[in-house]
This record gives sequence, C-alpha cells and structure tokens, in this order.
Amino acid sequence: MADPAFNPLVRNHCTMTVNSITLVGRAGRDPEVRYFESGTMVANLTLAVNRRSREEEPDWFNLEIWGRTAQIAADYVKKGSLLGIVGSLKLDHWKDRASGEDRSKPVIRVDRLELLGSRRDNAAAMAPEEPAPASTSEEEAPF
Repeated sequence: MADPAFNPLVRNHCTMTVNSITLVGRAGRDPEVRYFESGTMVANLTLAVNRRSREEEPDWFNLEIWGRTAQIAADYVKKGSLLGIVGSLKLDHWKDRASGEDRSKPVIRVDRLELLGSRRDNAAAMAPEEPAPASTSEEEAPF
C-alpha cells in the first residue's frame, strides 16, 4: 500500500503555504524608530517601487523592520535610499478611535534588508545638507 503522504489525492498535513515578498525600491521617508522597554526596536518606513512603465505611478508599501535589522535601517537608510527587501505580508488590524470602525492595512514585515545604493549615494544621504553657496553677480566676480 502506498504511503498517503506521497499520494497527491490525499490532502492532509502536506499542504505547503508561501508568504514571501521581494521588492526593490526607494525609501519614501527616513525610518520612524521606536524603542521598547524590553530592549528591542522597530523601524517603520515606506518603500516606493516603480512600475515597468514610467507613465504609471509607483506602488507604495509600508515596511516594518525589527531588531538588529531595524538598527541598520535607522543608521543607514534615508529618504531616497535604494533598498532591496525580502519579507512577508501581514495585515495590521485596529479599531478607529474616532469612528469605532475596524481598520486594517497591509504591512511588509522585513526579514532581510539590502542597501543597494552606491557608497557615494549612501555617503551623500548621510552627509548633513550644506547651504547653497551665495550667488555672485558679474560685477562682483574677481575676474
């Protein structure tokens, strides 16, 4: 008699599910970081992923990053940073305080974060913004 675990007609404990998302895009804002008494931390930010056609608006995703990866995001990710992420989709649920209605939103829980920009791009994102040099008129030019 054949083992039922290998019989494609028998669906018991052998059902496989997959919840994996891979995205490459740009950070829509600097990470918002929260620390907890337990010592863990979470970073939240948005990711804009362009469509194939430049005429279409990008898709926006809410990201949630925990632990050491959240610390890396806090230290190195800035608005506009090019990121690659691997994670899973979850739905956050809450009750709206004003209306009392149940609400939900999709969130990507990031398991792996890759900083994809060049070192120059990352250094520029980390450097403090300097004021633009004052303009000079032709009369003030020393030559």
